[in-house]
Amino acid sequence: GVPHLITSVAIGISLQIFLLDVVKMEAFYVSMILFVSRALDAVTDPLVGYLVSRSNWTPIGKLTPWMVISTPFGILSYLLLWFVPRGSMSVSVLWFLTAACLFESLMTCYNVPYLSLNMFLGGDQRDRDSATAYRMSVEMVAMLLASVIQGQVVAVYNTEKQEACQDHETPQSTSSPQTASFQQTAFLTSAMIMGALFFLCSLILFLGVKEKQDKVRPSYLSSLKMLTCHVPYQRLVLGFVFSTFAFQMSLGNFALFCSHAAGLGAQFQHLLLVLLVSASVAVPVWQIILLRIGKKSTVFIGLSLFIPAVIIVACVPSNLLVFMSMCVLMGFSVATIFLLPWSMLPDVVDDFAVRHPSCKDLEPLFFSCYAFCSKLTGGLSAGLSTMTLQFVGYEAGACNHGDRVATALIVLFSPVPITLLLIGMVFFHFYPINERQITSTSHYDSNTLKFENLPHCYSQEKKNSVKSVCSNVSNRSFGNGSRHKADRLIVSPRCHEQSPHQCSGWAKLGINVPENHCESASNRSHVRAKVSWV
Repeated sequence: GVPHLITSVAIGISLQIFLLDVVKMEAFYVSMILFVSRALDAVTDPLVGYLVSRSNWTPIGKLTPWMVISTPFGILSYLLLWFVPRGSMSVSVLWFLTAACLFESLMTCYNVPYLSLNMFLGGDQRDRDSATAYRMSVEMVAMLLASVIQGQVVAVYNTEKQEACQDHETPQSTSSPQTASFQQTAFLTSAMIMGALFFLCSLILFLGVKEKQDKVRPSYLSSLKMLTCHVPYQRLVLGFVFSTFAFQMSLGNFALFCSHAAGLGAQFQHLLLVLLVSASVAVPVWQIILLRIGKKSTVFIGLSLFIPAVIIVACVPSNLLVFMSMCVLMGFSVATIFLLPWSMLPDVVDDFAVRHPSCKDLEPLFFSCYAFCSKLTGGLSAGLSTMTLQFVGYEAGACNHGDRVATALIVLFSPVPITLLLIGMVFFHFYPINERQITSTSHYDSNTLKFENLPHCYSQEKKNSVKSVCSNVSNRSFGNGSRHKADRLIVSPRCHEQSPHQCSGWAKLGINVPENHCESASNRSHVRAKVSWV
């Protein structure tokens, strides 16, 4: 998870400043580059998710080849994104637009298979939640590292800009060629460090993760239709979209807000460091809380912390102590949007598998559509923010900006994100899945049949050619009212040959058979079982 996070943080913190003030590109072209690249990236997410699910197995797996092939090209395109070509401005616009679109597309080919691996780690809901918490903790550390690196680069840029402005009496300052070259070298050096980390983490992933083979392939359009019609997925995605939109709108303008609205450009890296350190600390804290009170309640508590924090910062932006204190609160809220929606998504996938047991192998599509929404909001926030700055008269490279720019940055930092966040919380309120109820239904006595997962034993299509486990059970154990339900439980003959360990792995689609059911066929005839449909 580190490569995607460090590059996303670097682009979010520095690319806008790099294009506006180092490359000296007009705000309109910067807005176009950011929006088009993010929009293309968002559109490719569901497509890549489906292509991943349709991929054939190779000696190194089904998902791994996507990550292995995209890694070297992704690193190269990321380096090109921070290299300033020689020539006219139209050449620069075309260069950065191409590099940004290429990089975002390649990162989609890397990140969508990686996110899909979460559903193939094995274990139950609690195990996946724990794995998600560990993954998010590592990603928060990666964000912290990237913020330190990019914060130093931005600090060098701010220092050079202040010195250049002090040497000129006019408010509009043009940096010397030596200063511009130094700034470009600083950004490119940080990009090379990020590329090295990218390669190292991809190598660890390739050597350390082994895949398990899956099965079926529904059509793309039918899969999309079923996903979009699944109510828990709809509400989770909409809540995630508006909440992510709010955070990206606020934090995407964080650097410009510190420099031009708060007058704390020299302290930007320290403020960002405090925010991300608190977010890293908050991830395990929120994991403990969600285990006690549930994910839905934890989402509301965490997201609510963001609202008073940005209000106070917008009211007293120049007070460093207050700003730093509110960054701690904002960091705890940022950790919520990083951990909770990704922890809730596997619950939605499990719910979908129970409702549609014949539809499997859709995990990449679930996660890719989720990532699609996140990236779409990122592109919208970057494009709308830059267009707003263009409208209020932001001038690239200027030492001082008018009150209209400062007011616009305050609005983009506080009121607009708060409105979006409240809309997202409304959708989270109507999110229907309660993982505590799911957990409470998972504990039955040892003689109870429960539908949880049936990897090799379930078949809807072969009802006439396979045997039912329930056919060996006395008809009196079901009663007249539930006999038709028992007939719907279809188990292939291979179940009779499975070991107790194999039968105990029936987890996704709904059958939990005790060990004595799998030891011998003769024992089954004496079992009086109840059938419970989830």
